[in-house]
Amino acid sequence: MSLWRPIHREPLWQRLLPVWLHPLVRWAVVAMLLIAVITAAVAFFYFRGAMRYNLAEVGRVPQGTVFFDRDGREILLPGSGTRRQAERDDIPDFLVKCLLAREDTRFYQHRGIDPRGMMRATVRNIRDRDFTQGASTITMQLARNTYQDMQGKTLHRKLMEIAVTLRIETHYTKDEILTHYLNRIYFGAGAYGVEQAARTYFGLPVSELNESEAALVVGIIRGPHIFSPFRNLESAIEQRDQALARMVASGFIDESRREAILHQTIRLLDEHNREANASFALRAVRRELDVILDREIDTGTPLHVHTTLDSDWQARLERDLAHVIAMLEREAGWQNPKHADHQPGSETAYLQYAAVTLETRTGEAMAWIGGRDISHSGVDRTRARRDLGGAFEPFVAAAAAERGKLVFPRRPIQTGRQIGAAEVERVARRCGISGPFAAGEDLLRGWVGTTTQEVATALATLGNDGKRPRASFIREIRDTAGNLLYSGKAVHSPAIGPEAAREALKVFDSRSGVRTFTGFTGSERDAWVLRLGPGGSTVIWIGFDQPQAIASSARLGKLLDDLATRLANH
Repeated sequence: MSLWRPIHREPLWQRLLPVWLHPLVRWAVVAMLLIAVITAAVAFFYFRGAMRYNLAEVGRVPQGTVFFDRDGREILLPGSGTRRQAERDDIPDFLVKCLLAREDTRFYQHRGIDPRGMMRATVRNIRDRDFTQGASTITMQLARNTYQDMQGKTLHRKLMEIAVTLRIETHYTKDEILTHYLNRIYFGAGAYGVEQAARTYFGLPVSELNESEAALVVGIIRGPHIFSPFRNLESAIEQRDQALARMVASGFIDESRREAILHQTIRLLDEHNREANASFALRAVRRELDVILDREIDTGTPLHVHTTLDSDWQARLERDLAHVIAMLEREAGWQNPKHADHQPGSETAYLQYAAVTLETRTGEAMAWIGGRDISHSGVDRTRARRDLGGAFEPFVAAAAAERGKLVFPRRPIQTGRQIGAAEVERVARRCGISGPFAAGEDLLRGWVGTTTQEVATALATLGNDGKRPRASFIREIRDTAGNLLYSGKAVHSPAIGPEAAREALKVFDSRSGVRTFTGFTGSERDAWVLRLGPGGSTVIWIGFDQPQAIASSARLGKLLDDLATRLANH
């Protein structure tokens, strides 16, 4: 018997496996060690990078979208310096459960990263060959909403987001994370945070929302612009229904309770009582902003919106209008309701006005006044359709001049008879007035239904050599870091010839280099002032919400002349 034994015994794995597998095993071990080293290096890199983020920012409520005038000055609104935020105790448990069912069912079980969700998303992304699914937990969404440089779908940003998410989970409790998330995200209509959203959409604190309203608010999160109930109530309700269906699937509620919630009243604020109505001008800006956000910008972060508004001119216009109308109400023979006697909550029965100024060449809105006192009524009267009366004459003149006919100042019927009412209507429509239009000579007398906004566009068309500008309110949009997200451009369309536009302006009075034209209806119910100056085209309407005579024709003519003179001196 031989007593020889090898100095080193073979490892057990080598004795158990065939010799031909030994190289493969060695390479597999090397590969795993290499992967472990690389993974550790990557983890070290990203966790070191995550340390540069100040976690205190997570708990800070950021400033909402800021608006600036055309000179770069911030437009301050009542209450604009504060953001309402909710405490955890203010947020209904039903809203929290709805949020978890919709966004992150295992929120209270995972530590910021949900492996199950990530596996599902990974499989989907491989199949789609794109980052179509992110498997973002609420904590990951909070990290992305807090730090702007985490926006975008790249592998680097996703790994950094994961590292920061893990830090947030160790620094804050689950309830704190949930509260910070709901206080930070955008809910559309200028509302950042769930408390602001509840007050904006329903006029209620979040603690007083019923279950249907809470589910609707949660449904908005995935598309704050397209699912805003102010803009698309049908889609918002559809999102509410989907959120409730997810609650049933997740076991938070049963089918019978879902059915009961679907029948609860949604107490949505009407258009004229919305919180965003602190300024008629800013409401108009917001309407355009919503359209831009839908079409061109995909972000829920606060923005710096540089508007076309001229704060100085807006203030002067408001001051002149308020002064002239207040003087009229103080006259001894004034029998109609007065602004000073208005009772809160009652209808605004006193004399109203609306005004629009567009930069003549570009169509940029410089001033926008929708009524006399927005705290009494949020009705935007720039969009109300009223008769033009005598103020229609410049467009009768434009139509006649377009056809090479004579213009007879202050005799619109004689001017219009040369071409007929149908041709006058056609030219007026091309200038921006959409009617309805009366037939025959009634049209030439000014029986034309239109809005202050339309007349301002039509006036700018005359002042712009017949090129019709499109009204706009936003010059550019930037994020808070100063990156340009949108830049507005002037848009024109041909309406009438340059000579016809210039000929129409001959019916205007010239005051200190400013062209003005005044007119009112035969019933003295609607009065208009048209001002075409070096800076812009201004149209003013004066009247009652419920049409009635303003004053005698003589007194009304003097009122409009005084106002035109004041405006010509600016």
